[in-house]
Amino acid sequence: MSAKTIKISKIAKYIKKRVLSMSTDEYRKTSLFATGSFDLDFPIPDLIGKTEILTEEHREKLCSHLPARAEGYSWSLIFSTSQHGFALNSLYRKMARLESPVLIVIEDTEHNVFGALTSCSLHVSDHFYGTGESLLYKFNPSFKVFHWTGENMYFIKGNMESLSIGAGDGRFGLWLDGDLNQGRSQQCSTYGNEPLAPQEDFVIKTLECWAFV
Repeated sequence: MSAKTIKISKIAKYIKKRVLSMSTDEYRKTSLFATGSFDLDFPIPDLIGKTEILTEEHREKLCSHLPARAEGYSWSLIFSTSQHGFALNSLYRKMARLESPVLIVIEDTEHNVFGALTSCSLHVSDHFYGTGESLLYKFNPSFKVFHWTGENMYFIKGNMESLSIGAGDGRFGLWLDGDLNQGRSQQCSTYGNEPLAPQEDFVIKTLECWAFV
């Protein structure tokens, strides 16, 4: 018997022992969670700041995909193109001392809403950074979330000329230019996502960044 087989056998015995030691009520609760038949209510978060994009329905759908360390916090507006201008360097400055995941929300000129959740604040870097908490999402034509596939660790990379979220084989899950005017979304191996907008290239109407405080 191989070492791998012995290890799997030990794990199976442990699980069996743990299940047998559960009370009927404990087992029932565990089964509900495992099958996904136990509905969890995620309260709609309060907003600190005015949004020009997010509706109550948007927030309700997004909050069920937040990392655990962001749950239960208000969403605080830290950057908006309407308030702070269309400049990537202004976005970086607003996040200089921020320690929080960041929700990026974009509305393009065709009124499509999409964006990303990054595991940390955005900053200039020569290499990719972030963790598998990061994700991409879209609302049009229906709500979809694209989580980390494990294929690579190309989560976030930015300089003064552009910001990239998700990459692979020369393609970017979400790419924004330095003027926060033009953007691009392609299928990428980091998230296994569909393009977030109907057209690969899009023009940004409004961009907002929210932190969890």
